[in-house]
Amino acid sequence: MTKLAAEEELCDAERFSDVIDFDVQEDVKYYLQHKDTAAAAAKIQQHLEKQDNIPLNIAITGESGSGKSTFVNAFRGVSDDEEGAAPTGVKQTTPEVTAYPHPNYSNVTLWDLPGIGTTKFPADKYLKLVGFEKFDFFIIISDTRFTENDVKLAKEIQKMKKKFYFVHSKIDNDINAERRKRDFSAERTLKVIRDDCVHSLQGIKSPRVFLVSSFKQRWCDFSLLQETLERELPMKKRDALLCAMLNINPEIINKKKQALKSKIKYWATLSAAGAAVPLPGLSIAVDAALLVGAVTHYVFVFGLDILSLKRLSNRTGVPYADLCAVIISPLAAVEITTELLLRVIAQAEEASRFTPLTGIPVAMSLSSTTTSKVLNVILNQLADDAHRVFEKALEL
Repeated sequence: MTKLAAEEELCDAERFSDVIDFDVQEDVKYYLQHKDTAAAAAKIQQHLEKQDNIPLNIAITGESGSGKSTFVNAFRGVSDDEEGAAPTGVKQTTPEVTAYPHPNYSNVTLWDLPGIGTTKFPADKYLKLVGFEKFDFFIIISDTRFTENDVKLAKEIQKMKKKFYFVHSKIDNDINAERRKRDFSAERTLKVIRDDCVHSLQGIKSPRVFLVSSFKQRWCDFSLLQETLERELPMKKRDALLCAMLNINPEIINKKKQALKSKIKYWATLSAAGAAVPLPGLSIAVDAALLVGAVTHYVFVFGLDILSLKRLSNRTGVPYADLCAVIISPLAAVEITTELLLRVIAQAEEASRFTPLTGIPVAMSLSSTTTSKVLNVILNQLADDAHRVFEKALEL
């Protein structure tokens, strides 16, 4: 490695202060200063894997029959009749604490808790029995007015210094019931319901109540709830939640894009580390493997993988083929392989949408700068596709 190349890699490492842990940052600097690129790459790879596996545990609780299981499924983007869905029904369907991992991110788990105040789970022993320690925050659900048990539970959660949020579910049923009235006003109806919920939560200082429909997530406060949870989580937990969020508004897609963009410098430095190893052909193999991993992650985060698109089709009723028809990137709705990715990059000179990459010789090792360009272009394309799919799903 030349002195100039080593200095360039060190500068890359020094620019990580906004997204990398201090200890990791110092280790990477040390390894690059001593020209140990393999150790630097291994440290960054280890950090990336750790970041992708930070656990997030969300407790969904409330009285029996309030719509907890349906909410669990909706939050995960899973239909009620899909394999792995939380069972729903008119009878009590959650007899014990049950974990439901996100279908794409196993580190994100929603826990469907039994109804508070049942014989097996009395209110005064509820938190201890469900194992409150493992949960990052609680969502307390009711489909009518919140009860005395809900207030007791919130106060106990508060004592444990955990966050909690009140969700009034089945708001679509409330709106439809009121719609038959001659002087119906959706805005007035929502205000009455919200005020009634707040009034029933006397004893809780400034309770935050979100009115949601698990079947129509763009109604009312579902987006606001997602944004509030993401904003109030500790920094290290935010990306985990953001990846698992449904694309129910353009702002969430944009947030995902920015979060992914902030990590491109990681991949670029890993690419530079591969280029520093004096073995012919190794760098391009390392770059291809890195890019496949990064691009596959992008596709899943934006919900552009095949299973996510099929789930979206099932939820919205928009045919899967119609959703795929608005996708431009050749890397969405397919399995990402090294051959496909290299073929896409090789077509750069012929595809106008890859103009920034014109002149990149695929047969040569990709530099740190080139890796950044490749990932930025692909990220922009997939984000644009996510917006198009979002609009098509809603027939906007």
